[in-house]
Amino acid sequence: MNGESDMTLAFELEALKELASPERVFEDARGWTEYIGVVSEKPTYVVTNFTRKNRIRQDFFSGPRGKEESLEGVKDQFDTERYVYIGASDEDEQLADAVDWEYLAVEDAAEAADWVLATHAEGEDEDEEPVRDDWP
Repeated sequence: MNGESDMTLAFELEALKELASPERVFEDARGWTEYIGVVSEKPTYVVTNFTRKNRIRQDFFSGPRGKEESLEGVKDQFDTERYVYIGASDEDEQLADAVDWEYLAVEDAAEAADWVLATHAEGEDEDEEPVRDDWP
């Protein structure tokens, strides 16, 4: 991710859920970003529950606002050279364009930053024998 630290990084909640270890992703990203947070159309409690469960400390979140209003507000509140939005859909990319944020698909971000996608983490144990949980 260019090693720059003068950056605000926003994750769409669904993109963050695609990563094997969101907590580690945030810890890593804090080393090269100034501000980091999560935006979503979901109710505030959904984002809060996810971030608490994953021990994610964020500098901002969307709250009761939608993603577009949230990204615009973050840009007004946090003054950095770059604003990068990591998303998981074509709609996320269109939103980034509309609010003048750089867009990065979660798969591309994971590859660039050496983050593990949840789908890859699940497939790592494919060689193991299945565990039966119906035994007494």
